[in-house]
Amino acid sequence: MTKEIDKHHVHITSESKWFELNLKEAWKYKDLIVLFTKRNFTLTYKQTILGPLWIFINPFITSIMYTLVFGNIANIGTDGIPHLLFYLTGNAIWTFFAGCVNRNSHTFTANANVFGKVYFPRLTVPVSNVLYGAIQFFVQMIMICVFLVYYVLKGVVSPNWMEWLFIPIILIHLGILGMGVGIVVSSLTTKYRDLGFLVSFGVQLWMYGTPIVYPLSQIGDGLLKQAIMINPVTMPIELFRKAVLGQGIIIPQYLMLSWVITIMLAVFGIMLFNRIEKTFMDTV
Repeated sequence: MTKEIDKHHVHITSESKWFELNLKEAWKYKDLIVLFTKRNFTLTYKQTILGPLWIFINPFITSIMYTLVFGNIANIGTDGIPHLLFYLTGNAIWTFFAGCVNRNSHTFTANANVFGKVYFPRLTVPVSNVLYGAIQFFVQMIMICVFLVYYVLKGVVSPNWMEWLFIPIILIHLGILGMGVGIVVSSLTTKYRDLGFLVSFGVQLWMYGTPIVYPLSQIGDGLLKQAIMINPVTMPIELFRKAVLGQGIIIPQYLMLSWVITIMLAVFGIMLFNRIEKTFMDTV
């Protein structure tokens, strides 16, 4: 009888250790993660005329602008891939990563009212943000597949169909990385609000340091290429392009380095997040 009571007895305390991840506790609240994901969709498309159609419209218009500016005006090559398809794929995967960073960077400030009223594992919010971004990504992939089939039938592109199995792993990789960066920023923003204003600008600069609007093959050998290769987002995106478009430069050493950076940022971010959540209401 005592064991049965202990099973449903939860101790909530302000005591915490730096090396405490609390992932098991977050998993117990998986239903809440689903509810937060639904909330994200409701808040995003509430009182909009086109609703979820914006998931297609935004990347399509952005890709057309990239085609006009970078493809036609700047005349940046795309390794023989049609410009529109090249930018659609790059924009889809980057939007997923950037969304994970941006949404998670406001976790504490955007949810202060909820966090101050009831207890639940705060990590469920960042996880739901990543899940929300993944759903948007897969919806965008429907549009990409329509264009991809057209260009495959024309014989312009040759996807590596077997490597499509890596796409969920790529999403997990970038989702963990984006969440790690986002919750580090969110934790620091509770005390230093300036970081909140720098996030969008910083993510935009990060995009230009990543082969999104240009292929990696266009960068000559040198210090600049080394810096771009060290960028932890570069290799996952190149792996994604290699699977979907059949074009991409994959260097195992840099891919491994990307995973190392991702895991380090995620672990540090979760530890800092769990540490700050105990006292953030005093500073927000």
